[in-house]
Amino acid sequence: MDSHVIAYDLGTGGNKTSLYDEQGRCVAESFIAYPTSYPRTGWHEQRPEDWWDAIVAGTSAVLASSAVDPSSVVACGISGHSLGAVPLRGDGTLLRKATPIWSDTRATAQAAEFFKRTSEPEWYAATGNGFPAHLYSVFKTMWYRDNEPDMLAAAANVIGTKDFINYRLTGVISTDHSYASGTGVYDLTGGRYDADLVAASGLPAQLLPEIVASTDVLGELTAEAAETLGLPRGVSVVSGGVDNSCMALGARAMKPGRVYNSLGSSSWIAVTSASPLIDDRVRPYAFAHVVPGLFTSAVSTFAAGTSFRWVRDNLCRDLVAAAEASGEDVYELMTAEAASSPPGANGVLFNPSMAGGTSLNASPKIRGAFLNLDLGSTRSDLIRAAMEGIAVELRIALDELRRLTTLSDEMLVVGGGIRSVLWREILANAYNITIVKSNIDQQAAALGAAACAAVGSGVWNGFEFVDDVHDIESTTSPDPDTAAAYELMLPLFGKAEAHLSDLGDQVTRAEP
Repeated sequence: MDSHVIAYDLGTGGNKTSLYDEQGRCVAESFIAYPTSYPRTGWHEQRPEDWWDAIVAGTSAVLASSAVDPSSVVACGISGHSLGAVPLRGDGTLLRKATPIWSDTRATAQAAEFFKRTSEPEWYAATGNGFPAHLYSVFKTMWYRDNEPDMLAAAANVIGTKDFINYRLTGVISTDHSYASGTGVYDLTGGRYDADLVAASGLPAQLLPEIVASTDVLGELTAEAAETLGLPRGVSVVSGGVDNSCMALGARAMKPGRVYNSLGSSSWIAVTSASPLIDDRVRPYAFAHVVPGLFTSAVSTFAAGTSFRWVRDNLCRDLVAAAEASGEDVYELMTAEAASSPPGANGVLFNPSMAGGTSLNASPKIRGAFLNLDLGSTRSDLIRAAMEGIAVELRIALDELRRLTTLSDEMLVVGGGIRSVLWREILANAYNITIVKSNIDQQAAALGAAACAAVGSGVWNGFEFVDDVHDIESTTSPDPDTAAAYELMLPLFGKAEAHLSDLGDQVTRAEP
């Protein structure tokens, strides 16, 4: 009987449970959503028990839909959304029903306090933590100390999202290097917590969980977990990793120089390297890779798919209604209409900074805009301009990574958008690189978690097997003339970004 592994992709919107066979084929998958609550401005919280419930429901669903004998499941692994801070008592019970997730911004005062005691540039150089500092776990834990001192005093550990699930599976409290690299106190090149940074936080070092390898087997399922999941006790639970690093593995970026693009609600371009890419101007965010000795460093735009969704919801309501009536995909209808506009969208430009600025922008106050509209501009121009604006913004990110390291001459793109032929053409021409689409589109993080489980349990003898799982479905090479036209557009986008950044600052100052 073939062996199977289960992968849990614990994302911001829900958990995807996937069942893989020995050849790395996904034989069943299930997605269970859970809510995020916003009790105050800047507070983004989820209930860890909701994560567990989604794990349980997802496991039941994939076993039922696949008709796989549960006794063939030998291991499970997990990818978890980053920068979590889940406080537990010594007996492992939760001290908070809801805990802040990665996007929670409440800890700004704690980050400011921290940087009175240590240099912010030196902190970034050591940790590679290129997101806004207050998002990182240590500052959320400092917020607990300052605002809920009795709660934190009762805590034995503060752990991450996927580490809470691993605890529920095994009774073992630990983390892995990739997740630890998002704590805010992890020395990337040293591969350990930095004692000086921990001291600067003023927090007890014992709150931090032990760090193990992503492929380490934490133990077997507890009797309670096995019964709840409908799995045998002997299933090996492998530590897994943070979503960024699991996705890098699942997207074949497990060798230096390999680069991939995740095209989703937010979008980023990430490269794998033997050393983290640290640059104080652009601030790539770096994580330890789930593959030992490697790092994944990325530059992102916050609103890629979400900007395109805004276009859908505000400019294409008739297409939404038509798709609902016919059962078609509204994005296919939108891209079909966009294809009637030529490259360059008849001069219409779009800046996708609708969720604010990243390290690529001159100001965090920048906001998105359509530019150079005239009375002849059509909706097809606007849709195409939105696609091109997202692509060019990511091209700028790609150029920054090219400045810092050598990249491969092709790029795998994962995420929902890659199914569109037009998207692939626009990306190939905007990036001036061959775009590769494989059978792994929205399964990259799950495949990375599955690979950790397969390697850790001995089902696979190495990470290289991930290459064999990918079936290349298409390659899209840049058209020389169109790529040259996009090159000429780059300075225009740069000028627009500078003006919109300045405008964002001025509007903020003028607000009552």
